[in-house]
Amino acid sequence: MIDSDFGPDPLALLCREVLRERTPALIAEACAWAVGLSDHPHVQRVRGRLVPSGSTLGARAANGQPLGAEEDGRLELGDARPGSFQDALNALGADGVLYAERFDRELIDPFVLDTCLQAAERARATRTAEWAELLDELGENSDDLVELVRVGEWEAPLRIDAEHLVLAAIGAVPLVEVEAEGLPLSLVRAAEAVTRAAAPVPAPTGPAADELAGALFLAEAAVRGSGLTLPVPLAQADRLLDVLLAEGLLPEEVPALLSQLPVEPVTAAEVRATLAALGG
Repeated sequence: MIDSDFGPDPLALLCREVLRERTPALIAEACAWAVGLSDHPHVQRVRGRLVPSGSTLGARAANGQPLGAEEDGRLELGDARPGSFQDALNALGADGVLYAERFDRELIDPFVLDTCLQAAERARATRTAEWAELLDELGENSDDLVELVRVGEWEAPLRIDAEHLVLAAIGAVPLVEVEAEGLPLSLVRAAEAVTRAAAPVPAPTGPAADELAGALFLAEAAVRGSGLTLPVPLAQADRLLDVLLAEGLLPEEVPALLSQLPVEPVTAAEVRATLAALGG
C-alpha cells in the first residue's frame, strides 16, 4: 500500500470511482460481447474428450438446459440459472476454453486497463501535487501511464469488481435477452472495426523512413497474415509481439512501427511497455 497526502493507495481508490462511473458502459459492452453466443455449438467433455452435443448454446438455453458443466466450470459461476448469461460464461468453447476466460481476456481486461488509464489521466490533470508525490514513490515516468498502472498493480482488484458488476447486472438474465440488448452496440463496434481496418496506413516520415520502410512492409504482411483481430485488441498484445519478432523484426524497430500498423492504441502502449520491461 502507498502512503502519501494523496491517501493510501490513492489511484486504486480513484480507479474504483471511475469504474463506478463507467458501469453503464461496462454492462453495455458486456451485452455487445455476448451477441452471437447463441449460435455457437454446445460441446461437452466425455471421458476427457470434447464432444459436440448436436445442439447450440441458444437452443439449449431456450429449453432451459444447462450450458456449463461442474467439472469444467468456475466455482463462482456454478450456481448459474440454466440458459442464463452466467451459465453461458461457464460453458466450454469448441477449443476447450471457457467462455468466461474469453470474456475476461477480450472485454474485462481491456476495459479495466482503460479505466485505470482514465483514472491516472484524471489524477495527473487535477491533483498535480499529489500526482508528483505518487510518481516519486513509485519511481515511474508520468508519460508512460500503462507502465505506471502495471507497477501500481491496480488492475487485478478492479477486474474482480468489474466481473461482479457484470454478473450482478446481467448474470441471471437469459442469454437471448442479453444478446438482444447488446445487438445495437455490437453492430456499431463491428462497423468501427471494419472502418479502422480499411483506413490507409500513413507512411513513415523523417530521416529513418527509408530504414523503416522494409521493416514496415514485413510487419504489415505479418500482422495481416497472422489471423489476429484487426485492429489488434489489447487481449492479443502478446501474440502481436510474438508475430512481429518471429518475422525477424528487431525489438528496437517495433515501437516506431506500431503507429503505422492496424493496432489499437492501448495495444501499442502495452507492447511498448513489454519491450521496455524486457530491455528492448
